[in-house]
Amino acid sequence: QVQLVESGGGLMQTGGSLRLSCAASGRTFSNYAMGWFRQAPGKEREFVAAISRSGGTTVYADSVKGRFTISRDNAKNTVYLQMNSLKPEDTAVYYCASKNGWYGVSSGVTYDYWGQGTQVTVSS
Repeated sequence: QVQLVESGGGLMQTGGSLRLSCAASGRTFSNYAMGWFRQAPGKEREFVAAISRSGGTTVYADSVKGRFTISRDNAKNTVYLQMNSLKPEDTAVYYCASKNGWYGVSSGVTYDYWGQGTQVTVSS
């Protein structure tokens, strides 16, 4: 059974940094692209970042470009999201997800497995 478990969320002041981790199990991690999404209260889930199977290709939402970095360690079956220069509007539950292929990588409906989420709160 595939499992994705996020960790690393918490409360941070504006301008601070956090690193989220997502540990995967249940299938060959390196065969799948990975993505991070977030959902703020009262808002729809939105794409944050994605990384290809090898880690050689990444893509970011405009709202986080230059501040967030996605990476993966296939030996550890883990994907990371380094978040710098945090803003109050980054406050949300952050989810990792996995998918086959790269097509539609910024669309949540193309992902087949999701983690339970981790809360990130940025105070002003």
